[in-house]
Amino acid sequence: MTVTDSYSLAGKSAVVTGAGNGIGRAISLAFAEAGAAVACVDLDAKAAEATAAAIANKGRSLPVHCDVASETEVELAVKRIVREFSAVHVLVNGAAGYDPSGTILDLTLSEWDRVFAVNVGGAFLMSRALLPAMIGAGGGSIIHIASQLGSVAASRRAAYCATKGALIQLAKAMATDHASQNIRVNTLSPGAVETERLIKRFGDMETARRTAGPKHLLQRLGQPEEIARAVVFLASDASSFMTGADLLVDGGYNAT
Repeated sequence: MTVTDSYSLAGKSAVVTGAGNGIGRAISLAFAEAGAAVACVDLDAKAAEATAAAIANKGRSLPVHCDVASETEVELAVKRIVREFSAVHVLVNGAAGYDPSGTILDLTLSEWDRVFAVNVGGAFLMSRALLPAMIGAGGGSIIHIASQLGSVAASRRAAYCATKGALIQLAKAMATDHASQNIRVNTLSPGAVETERLIKRFGDMETARRTAGPKHLLQRLGQPEEIARAVVFLASDASSFMTGADLLVDGGYNAT
């Protein structure tokens, strides 16, 4: 197998949650470029359809409307995906709700619970629902999209930091449980990336660049496509000796 071949996803089927926008959309497009059929899962049905349509001229795609925090919706979505694709080889848990800023004194229990329900509960539910199909296909790769804030803290981001740290530990536990079934489980932790989430948090992208960019050694924000390329690595045979790990793609944020 050549180096180029090891990055190929030809003949594989992938499921990406949070596929409608930002990093999830970029991952979905990158998977299609690498040859995978892609189920584009998102709470926003129109966004899921738009991503799937963008893939259509590259390969097979399936838009799936689903709230990953809902056990019922996840089970229905996965039944549809398995019926359409037969085998599933890759799962990317990238869905993440908008977390309110604040210390734990500022957050209501419902706000706290919702962040955990989407960020962690969604990864749990999707993984649990798809693992039988992945095991039946002979194995595969699960990637949880965590964050640099899963291993270092930021002020007024208590809920977000806690969920992303939980995903890093969840991946390690899952990797331990399912290695014998040829299932690899890793996390990818991006730094701050130019997406709509940053605009929501900072008001506009220029403010985000000016405020958050210098916190990274590379003195800039990341691009969704830069994260997507790293996820292709984790999904492909190029990372075949890698499981239970957290891959930082954070512009050097955690190095200082």
